[in-house]
Amino acid sequence: MHNIPNTLTIAGVDPSGGAGVFADIKTMSALGAYATGVVAALTAQNTQGVTGIYPVDPAFIKQQIDTLFNDISIDAVKLGMLGQQPVIRTVVEALTHWQPTHIVLDPVMIAKSGDHLLEKAAIAEMREALLPLATMITPNLPEAGVFLEQRPAETVKEMYAVAEKLRRLMADTDHRWVLLKGGHLPGNECTDLLYNGDQMIEMPAQRIPTKNTHGTGCTLSAALAALLPQSSSVPQAAKAAKAYLYNAIARSNELRVGSGHGPVHHFHAWWKPLPSTD
Repeated sequence: MHNIPNTLTIAGVDPSGGAGVFADIKTMSALGAYATGVVAALTAQNTQGVTGIYPVDPAFIKQQIDTLFNDISIDAVKLGMLGQQPVIRTVVEALTHWQPTHIVLDPVMIAKSGDHLLEKAAIAEMREALLPLATMITPNLPEAGVFLEQRPAETVKEMYAVAEKLRRLMADTDHRWVLLKGGHLPGNECTDLLYNGDQMIEMPAQRIPTKNTHGTGCTLSAALAALLPQSSSVPQAAKAAKAYLYNAIARSNELRVGSGHGPVHHFHAWWKPLPSTD
């Protein structure tokens, strides 16, 4: 009998639903997981930008996590916007105690609009305390550059070296993976790299011409959290997560949400396309 996994997103709230906790819950639900959520930050934002950030008391974040784990068996955790150094410390402490099997870290630093979502003081804390705890990290090229204190990679060949350096920042044990996203590469092809210290797997895809890319990083990492407990291997889960995101972007023009960077279509496989009015 198929067991439906219980998943958790610890992230910020985007009121427009394109990113953060709301997007994660949509993604996990669409991919057959029961989604739970812990709010780590509040934002005022839409498809055009972020107008405000309101932090959540770290003690209350810990209370949310502990209360949830005391009752529910969580199979996988996705970490998104944490925002502040004390929040990162709190999350590290709580997850070290509860030890979920899968921890997917999406190191949210900058919104699609260019607004900063992670304090500079928190970057070192994330690199030194959170990366070693994660079982998978999903940085894009600019985020990887920040972690390594170097310019972002500009070619797939340079991405190989970046993936190797990032993997060395994680725990020196088996079953730790880097998914380095190549969406910022120039050209029409976006190649992601999946690396565990042994296997280096290229996952190419053609770039989709659209401005509806709000929350793509959130969606991919949430998809991984949903699929890892249901997959026979990490590469299988990663390829399925990327295919889900690709189709969600490709079908995003069916939505009419905002005038900036619109969201992806999380329920593209379930909602029928609207009939053309042309």
